[in-house]
Amino acid sequence: MESWGTTSGAGGAATPASHAAAGATAAWEVPTAAWEVLLPSLDVARRGRGRALQSALREEVRSGRLAAGVRMPSSRALAADLGVSRGVVTDAYEQLTAEGYLTGRRGSGTWVARTAAGPAVPAVSGFATDDRGGPADLRPGLPDLSLFPRAAWSAAHRRIVAQLPHRAFGYPDPRGLPELRQALAELLVRRRCVAAEPDQVMVVSGVAQAHTLLGMVLHARGERAVAVEDPGSPEHHALLAAVGLSAVPVPVGPDGLRVDALAASGVRSVIATPSHQFPSGVAYSASRRAELAAWARSVDGLVIEDDYDGDFRYDRAPVGALQGLAPGHVAYTGSVSKSLAPGLRLGWLVAPADVVEEAAARKRTMDLGNPVTEQAVLAEFLTTGQYDRQLRRCQRLYRLRRDALVAALAEHLPGARVSGIAAGLHAIVTLPAGYGPQERFLARAAAAGVRLRPLSDYTAGPAPRQAAGDEVDLVVGYAHLAPEAIARAVRLLGAPPAGTTRTHPRSAKPTKR
Repeated sequence: MESWGTTSGAGGAATPASHAAAGATAAWEVPTAAWEVLLPSLDVARRGRGRALQSALREEVRSGRLAAGVRMPSSRALAADLGVSRGVVTDAYEQLTAEGYLTGRRGSGTWVARTAAGPAVPAVSGFATDDRGGPADLRPGLPDLSLFPRAAWSAAHRRIVAQLPHRAFGYPDPRGLPELRQALAELLVRRRCVAAEPDQVMVVSGVAQAHTLLGMVLHARGERAVAVEDPGSPEHHALLAAVGLSAVPVPVGPDGLRVDALAASGVRSVIATPSHQFPSGVAYSASRRAELAAWARSVDGLVIEDDYDGDFRYDRAPVGALQGLAPGHVAYTGSVSKSLAPGLRLGWLVAPADVVEEAAARKRTMDLGNPVTEQAVLAEFLTTGQYDRQLRRCQRLYRLRRDALVAALAEHLPGARVSGIAAGLHAIVTLPAGYGPQERFLARAAAAGVRLRPLSDYTAGPAPRQAAGDEVDLVVGYAHLAPEAIARAVRLLGAPPAGTTRTHPRSAKPTKR
């Protein structure tokens, strides 16, 4: 067993010793003998020991007696110290990791998470405030960056740098590393039903660059306007404007983008999110997807498919990419920003060969190409199964957080209607009359330290439910928060201002679509 290297901080909390005193080690652990003091006796029925251990560890982290950054003993060592089976400890570690109390890397150990809850902080205003002293961020689009597989990525990076031939470090092909393009083609055919050969695949620095390059290609071909979904991503408007194209909003209905309105607009290109429409969470119906593909063929146009959150499904059968229905008229885009990390700046564009050729010529003038080593590491992840394992891990944890959000809304915001939660990393939450008006609700949330985005931020015209009086429509992200943090944030939203009371409407069942 390694040197544990901790001292007792204020209030008996286990805190890291000084760097120098610990011999410059970076891992801080609690001495095995200390567990007899930190954890209560597990002298309970054998079947209840797992729950008892989870509850005890959870309370030690909440109270601060197990401080952020403390390294946990191995499952084998703690099991021996407590007199329980190793499986009991392993299950407890996995559950608390899913809840955000612990964090770990395969083969490197388990630590108390830096974002784990600490001691409560007194409120400092007349409103209910974040009792952990910082803002609770419920905005969408934020993945959990602590899930990035650091150890596996670092090991692959070291190995690849040592093995790559000297010529590999020259100026890269702007289309991407051949090995990665091959691996991406195989992945997308298998997971997303994309029809692609490697020469139709181009490596880009994320979906934003893919859309920028496609906008340049369309502008060079004489297009001056591109349709976008309404509601939809404001980024689509901004990216199109940056390359001299105007955005034409087209309404989204319960089955997806209204193709009749698209046809009436007169444009020949559109950006769409058919697998998980942003922000509504709607999956385009089979008939709507067929209509959109038929429209693209009829006008000899181009659908730019943004596969937004397409890999994260919970209560919905897999939905293949639209590109598979009309590969000659769809440019498919995606990235590893949610599955691995946005900071990697790695994504892909699958398009007809002539479009890829034109896009690659423009990418050459922008950045010459993506870093070779990062491309090679991703190629290894794809071909060895590590990427699939990462997706399964993320999906499992994000589903737990989705469920935590639904439960918290039912408890603290009765009457809330929830939709768009069958897939993705956010939900549409509609609060009935009595919680609004919207501006006042958002102001109260900000005063309580909760960051929110209303649905109106994603609409081109007036918010669709403004006529409904005091109803409040929110786009709520949950992927980056531990279940307890989600519950805490929602509780703050449900707490009335100091000195007031609120009568909540009756609760309604969420819509899982």
